[in-house]
Amino acid sequence: MEQPLLSEQRSESEEKTSENWSSYQYVGRAGSVIPTASLAGTEVSVEEIRSAAAYSDHYPPSLHSALVGSPEPDPDEQAVVYQGGYGGGAGSTTSEFHRQTLDEVEIRELLIDHVGHRCCWGSRPARTWKIQKVEDCNVYVGTLDTFIEERETIRETEPYLGGHIDGKDKGPELGIWELDLKSQFPVLFIPHKESREIIPHSESVEKCSDCAGRGDTVCLKCNANQEPGFYKENQMAQCSVCYGRGLIAHKDGSDSICLTCDGKGQIPCAACGSRGLVKCLTCKGSGSLRSRNVALVRWKTLSTRKVSATSGAASVPDDVFHRAKGVQLCNTQAYQCTPAFFADSFFLNKFSSEVIADRPPVPLSARVISERHTISVVPVTRVTMAHRSRLFSFYIIGFSREVYLKDYYPSRFCWGLCPCLEWLKL
Repeated sequence: MEQPLLSEQRSESEEKTSENWSSYQYVGRAGSVIPTASLAGTEVSVEEIRSAAAYSDHYPPSLHSALVGSPEPDPDEQAVVYQGGYGGGAGSTTSEFHRQTLDEVEIRELLIDHVGHRCCWGSRPARTWKIQKVEDCNVYVGTLDTFIEERETIRETEPYLGGHIDGKDKGPELGIWELDLKSQFPVLFIPHKESREIIPHSESVEKCSDCAGRGDTVCLKCNANQEPGFYKENQMAQCSVCYGRGLIAHKDGSDSICLTCDGKGQIPCAACGSRGLVKCLTCKGSGSLRSRNVALVRWKTLSTRKVSATSGAASVPDDVFHRAKGVQLCNTQAYQCTPAFFADSFFLNKFSSEVIADRPPVPLSARVISERHTISVVPVTRVTMAHRSRLFSFYIIGFSREVYLKDYYPSRFCWGLCPCLEWLKL
């Protein structure tokens, strides 16, 4: 009989600075103190960020009560070295930098060590070729880190199996930016952190739309061809053992009753027991769903990185300079950073402005917490070696003295047939 179914529903400074650093001064916000060994730059106090946010339409100042200081710097970041007072001419920015003092023995040792880690590379050119030229190609690296908090609301449902409901009758539902997340606020400038928070008084109980509140849905195995909203009970399926005969044939020609179907040739539906209905998987048979709003909160750092290299170092990829150990000329942190100011260098002022101008776009669902701006100089030495009419060049980068050799090295024996070539992609 057919029945209707209800259908409602770097901290280590490897080189001590000399007097040549006297032409640079630590650049910070007004009133900041020049640090002598600060590794993460000056930290902006909680009060300063709150004060800046108080005049912004983008971020309620009450949310800044849990701000903490900056984390320890990544060991791969540029080292910070103390800088002295101003001095020098506007055109002396590059020329007055302290240069890496490398003699011939050190240069050869660095190249021999680099070659020694490459399969199928010979050390003869590094040991015997003449060092024809040593050039200083200092590179400037600028960064702007924007630490943001992004919030969005998602609706979650789960089967309601009874229990307390925190609905609007318990109080007004809070807005997503009214949630107090003091206990979960991370350290500033971490790469990424995510948190989920149930919005108070947002719960409700709803009828399950998949089963219209019945807790059961039509069995698609035995009622596959029925009209929507209707089902039949006691639908039987052919026995797969005796193929509907009710008897099992034997080799001697005799038959016996099929024990699977008890000789009837048909068996009940394995999915629903021939009820015509199966338990609703969405509500687990309860017929009701608990719905609530959940705040998905993400803290992350958006970074802008810019490199200013001379033509001599233009062939080196930017990421090599970003991870090299250099000297920080400027490290400022504020609610919103402005370009740094160097009284003796128009070039650095312009470079800082370009970094700030490339500030990454902030999503509409996010708010800025704090920014950090740094400018560093990475010492780069370009070495050219010669033998007869053959030449090749390589670079010694940063105070860690990392060797970078882009393509050509004259003593290689794999002819591109071994995986060692992949190691060149530093």
